[in-house]
Amino acid sequence: MKILLFKEFKEGIMSSLLDVLQEKLSGKNVRIVLPEGEDERVLTAATKLQATDYVTPLVLGNEEKVNTLAQDKGLDISNIQIIDPSKSDLKPELVKSFVERRKGKATEEQAQELLNNVNYFGTMLVYAGHADGLVSGAAHSTGDTVRPALQIIKTKPGVSRTSGIFFMIKEDKQYIFGDCAINPTLESSDLAEIAVESAKSAKSFGMDPRVAMLSFSTKGSAKSDDVEKVANAVKLAQEKVESEGLDNVVVDGEFQFDAAIVPAVAEKKAPGAKIQGDANVFVFPSLEAGNIGYKIAQRLGGFEAIGPVLQGLNSPVNDLSRGCSTEDVYNLSIITAAQTLQ
Repeated sequence: MKILLFKEFKEGIMSSLLDVLQEKLSGKNVRIVLPEGEDERVLTAATKLQATDYVTPLVLGNEEKVNTLAQDKGLDISNIQIIDPSKSDLKPELVKSFVERRKGKATEEQAQELLNNVNYFGTMLVYAGHADGLVSGAAHSTGDTVRPALQIIKTKPGVSRTSGIFFMIKEDKQYIFGDCAINPTLESSDLAEIAVESAKSAKSFGMDPRVAMLSFSTKGSAKSDDVEKVANAVKLAQEKVESEGLDNVVVDGEFQFDAAIVPAVAEKKAPGAKIQGDANVFVFPSLEAGNIGYKIAQRLGGFEAIGPVLQGLNSPVNDLSRGCSTEDVYNLSIITAAQTLQ
């Protein structure tokens, strides 16, 4: 389920988000692995990133092919670290670490072979602390990008699964929708995790999260197992926010969408609720609802849908579309770097 990141975004909208992130990243030089260094779009983006003090790109690929591509396209890669997985001095260390991480699911011989794959090698660089995050997918499927992350980096303590959020942006309005990309079925505990992780993502992108847990019911206006699931998720999420000591995070629900975003409706349907039509993070009760919801906002509402951005992993890994541009690679690298500041 890939979406072309930042496609046809209005000039100025994306730049305002990037301005916030680049200010936060100034001087950080976050190490982001770009496994697809033999792709012109990726290598060009790497040169642009190297020229900043936000991100230090680590480019993977056959060194001869990367150098030839750079010469053909007139790219200066003299200050960029190029790593060939098959020849890297780090490979023995990473092979040993991979075997230990997989706990008997891979032999040393299998690990040697797997780590010739740039995505597995890049993911191991992140896991072993040689890099802070990874951006791939320009020349690989979603599965090829995400699978190594789930096997090696895995989800954070207290988080059972990763999830995918979209930034929905129009003029001066900025919202987060989730989960819109990853999990077909969700229980109360899953929804609570997504709510808290979405709040953390919002904070890392300069937002003060006000998280609405969505349903077809507002504060008990309808009765069903589905409503009860969301109501329980609200309680669990509020407990997680308190136990983790998250400041300036509000989670409330269950809400119908209009009660979450229109103050006049909230006043009538949810008087006394913590959120009074001023939510900026929306957690949908199912993948169906989330996926349909963001596309309605995008296609009928004229919002730009930026994502999916994966959350819940121990270290950030994000997936490009194979139809991405150089600008997409640059932008997603900045977003991935910002996730490391959570």
